[in-house]
Amino acid sequence: MSESTERSDLAGYACTSLSSRGRKHPEEHRDNRPAFERDRDRIIHCAAFRRLEYKTQVFVNHEGDYYRTRLTHSLEVAQIGRAIARKLRLNEELTEALALSHDLGHTPFGHTGEDVLNRLMQGFGGFEHNMQSFRVVDELEERYPGFNGLNLTWEVREGIIKHSSPYDSACEIMADYLPGTVPTIEGQIINYADEIAYNNHDIDDGLKSGYITLEMLERVDLWRDVCAGVRLKYPMIDDKRLVYQTISALIGLLITDICMTTSANIEKHSITSLATLRSTNRAVVHFTDDITERNIVLKRFLFQNLYRHYKVDKMRIKAEIFITRLFETYIRHPNLLPPKYQSRLESVGLQRVVCDYIAGMTDRFALDEYKRLFEPYERV
Repeated sequence: MSESTERSDLAGYACTSLSSRGRKHPEEHRDNRPAFERDRDRIIHCAAFRRLEYKTQVFVNHEGDYYRTRLTHSLEVAQIGRAIARKLRLNEELTEALALSHDLGHTPFGHTGEDVLNRLMQGFGGFEHNMQSFRVVDELEERYPGFNGLNLTWEVREGIIKHSSPYDSACEIMADYLPGTVPTIEGQIINYADEIAYNNHDIDDGLKSGYITLEMLERVDLWRDVCAGVRLKYPMIDDKRLVYQTISALIGLLITDICMTTSANIEKHSITSLATLRSTNRAVVHFTDDITERNIVLKRFLFQNLYRHYKVDKMRIKAEIFITRLFETYIRHPNLLPPKYQSRLESVGLQRVVCDYIAGMTDRFALDEYKRLFEPYERV
């Protein structure tokens, strides 16, 4: 059954199912959903997506039920991405598929896990979570007869591998995805939707934890100005509602700014189709210069006061120990790996198999596995 097309009101520069380069493996489909809608659904139903529920954003899973996880973060990125795509008449389903898949390859314990695995994998190809997301959707998921992976469209795979990455990367995988060429506008949106989501919602989590305060945030121009607007509109508002309303207003401001600059760039460079975007080869999605500068100050504030807070750093040190010991133990004793992973040792190599196994763990599973391996009274 052929796949249907998307909405008829999409802009000429939007990426459509009809313009897709297709899938690696031919399939017969049971219905006529558009290609990118099908991709989004496959991502939502895959095991790696479900595991994001117990993977760290900033705070480790056991630190509280309130805090964001990789799953809730991905949903928030999808919501912001769709809002931008709708305003620009872009393909919302492609945008959503990219948003929901962009962190599928993330490790337990957030960027600490990524840094540790990259260090341990030096000499064996290294580790980078975008490349691992690509590995997940292209090889590691096992759901369909006849091939591994989710068999996503070329455009979704391109967007995953180029997310927050140099377009001219020399990696072997990039060779099949127009190295040196910008991705679709939908793909470019995700970089900024990701940043908008984690900046604003990390503020929320940081305030809830007490690691940052409203008084500290008043030193950040972008926050102070938006917060002042909320106070002016609601003079009697309490602090809890003030935080929610300021974050909402700030997200709205950033979305409006992105849409304004993107529309201006599309017109300036006469981008009328996906083909002219590729030939022009310019990134058209970005903030205005003023918002860019003010956003850098906000990011610097979060890095210094939240991501490098001494309590967050304590958990980071623990995470380094957990992952390093797990990795080294599996390398010395590969028989401890589940049979599914042992069966791939010859074709993929010991280090990569161990890396895949650990990268797929949730925070909770990694902690439990650490206890099973190293605490003598823990049941195996």
